[in-house]
Amino acid sequence: MNKTIFGTGIFFGLTAVLLGAFGAHGLEKIIDTKAIGTFETGVKYQMYHALFLMVLGASNLLGKERKKIIYYFIVAGVVCFSFSIYLLSINELSSFNFKKIALLTPLGGVLLIIGWILLGIRVLNQKPSN
Repeated sequence: MNKTIFGTGIFFGLTAVLLGAFGAHGLEKIIDTKAIGTFETGVKYQMYHALFLMVLGASNLLGKERKKIIYYFIVAGVVCFSFSIYLLSINELSSFNFKKIALLTPLGGVLLIIGWILLGIRVLNQKPSN
């Protein structure tokens, strides 16, 4: 088991639960319904990828080096995708216009897709062990 990958998954899962509760109970009266839905999308994707990292970290299908690059793509993707969504959804609460960072969201999505593709390629190209 890779404790760094697994631990990052735990951290992302924990923060997804905390942010989800904050979005549901702390933001419901101060931002509109559409913004709440956007915030929840960020939470969902963060949680999905927290679980992804925990499975990756616990898996013995891939070697340490093969896991590392997938890990980097997924972590960068979550940070760019989910965290930019959080900031964009609370844009009306800030004097800073977070729409300036809106391109981070699709970039994060691309990084997540690359992480999934790399996982698929590496698992499917793995030589069977006897």
